[in-house]
Amino acid sequence: MKRSRDKAASDLFAALYPRLAGWCRRLVDDDETAHEIASEAFTRLWSRWTSVQEPRGFLYVTAANIVRDHWRKLERERKAMRRVTSEAAVSPHTEQADPSVRLLVQSLPERLRVPILLHYYADMPIREVSALTGRKEGTVKADLHAARELLRAHLRGSLDHTR
Repeated sequence: MKRSRDKAASDLFAALYPRLAGWCRRLVDDDETAHEIASEAFTRLWSRWTSVQEPRGFLYVTAANIVRDHWRKLERERKAMRRVTSEAAVSPHTEQADPSVRLLVQSLPERLRVPILLHYYADMPIREVSALTGRKEGTVKADLHAARELLRAHLRGSLDHTR
């Protein structure tokens, strides 16, 4: 019984994974992300294998939901970067989808990184960031200011090197 179930799962994967990953690729415009989404859809299918009536439909609906979440995350990141860069008074022409900005935010010390991620990326008000981090609102504001100053300095430095 288990072998026939494993065989059916293996056959389904071989039949559907390439097409599902290709479909995801067209939606997210990135090979690695597309494969992660397709793999996640199959992982979710395997966890419900005995209760799913229509595996192909389940895979595509699941992948579509994961793609939608991916798009939402990208839009939150774009909005956060627009807010951070506009508050850092960086000229609009430097506002581009630059993975180095994400790396820069990731390189901030945790004390500064966490408030930036919560406030700008998760769209939380300062009051909520304060409650989640256990810091006073004034401290959170100071940390956000310090993080923006570091980002501004780095962005200005990188702009000076490109001229």
